[in-house]
Amino acid sequence: MTSLQPDGVDEVRQIEAQAAPARFARGWHCLGLTRDLGDGKPHSINAFGGKLVVFRGADGKLNVLDAYCRHMGGDLSDGEVKGNEIACPFHDWRWGGDGRCKQVPYSRRVPKLARTATWPTMEQDGMLFVWNDPEKKAPPADVTIPTIEGVGTDKWTDWHWYTTVVETNCREIIDNIVDMAHFFYIHGGLPTGFKNIFEGHVATQYYKSEARPDLGSGEGAAILGTTSVASYYGPSFMIDELTYHYEHGDQSTVLLNCHYPIDENSFVLQYGITVEKSDAVPEDLAMQMAVALGDFVKMGFEQDVAIWRRKARIDNPLLCEEDGPVYQVRRWYEQFYVDAADVTPDMVDRFEFEIDTTRPREAWMKEVEDNLANNRLPRLVGLTT
Repeated sequence: MTSLQPDGVDEVRQIEAQAAPARFARGWHCLGLTRDLGDGKPHSINAFGGKLVVFRGADGKLNVLDAYCRHMGGDLSDGEVKGNEIACPFHDWRWGGDGRCKQVPYSRRVPKLARTATWPTMEQDGMLFVWNDPEKKAPPADVTIPTIEGVGTDKWTDWHWYTTVVETNCREIIDNIVDMAHFFYIHGGLPTGFKNIFEGHVATQYYKSEARPDLGSGEGAAILGTTSVASYYGPSFMIDELTYHYEHGDQSTVLLNCHYPIDENSFVLQYGITVEKSDAVPEDLAMQMAVALGDFVKMGFEQDVAIWRRKARIDNPLLCEEDGPVYQVRRWYEQFYVDAADVTPDMVDRFEFEIDTTRPREAWMKEVEDNLANNRLPRLVGLTT
């Protein structure tokens, strides 16, 4: 337990923060796009406190194994895919996707104990998922990632994808799902509606916003506002059905926000966007929009990262009435860090919370009007000074 206040100062609230858990969340984690990982070459992934190797065999199946060869410790991600096996660069031991060594070319037989760790995989909507469970149990049938309607068809663009490393514990990104106020102060949004529902392994944020007149119109068609329904399915994979409202009509997009832990103090953040095509938005324009909107989302995540990089870890945040259900979402999130037998009803029972936006909007509109009166841009992290 650490404190950021000196001893003996009773009247000052102390910040409490235990060390980040060394255990990694149980659930499906997206490692990236299959188009990048399934090219027939071995790929190295630092995740879950270790190193993995991803490779697609001649049979077309994507496999995920521990990266270090059980023979003499060679790094399989430096090796070569030979048929359905990954060959170690050190001594050419051939490992199959089931974790068994299939062949030692210079030996008469393969040792009976030649087994390595494998990771359950799932390919879906152009992405590769792996199942992590500290108890080494198979994924339950009812803990799923839903397919995204339309993705992969001619009606939607390909994924426009971003990846970055964030040097903090991944709980920080989960807190964002309940944090309405940061949309105004960090991202320049003007929230008009905000609600959360947690149930089972799903946590959802319902968000509506209007455009801020003190940010200017910028280039291209002005955005009037957004409507978002964003759900975490498990500890690390969010699907956001995000609609941008313009004067000429609405534009439907799907934004993915997902991550996997490198270790307890860093994670890989990935986000991708796809845009619905139509007669009004043909393929070329839709892809241009996906790139432009993706760059806009990238800017927003960079603002979050700038905050995470300098903030303190805090287990006892001091909240006001208009803050979101931080403690409740953390209780929901805890279910993924305990054994399945230790999951309690308060972690998974249905919980709803809606913030009354009346008071926040009154305060925020005064700030917007003051900025306009003084011809001043709002101060946003990473964007204005």
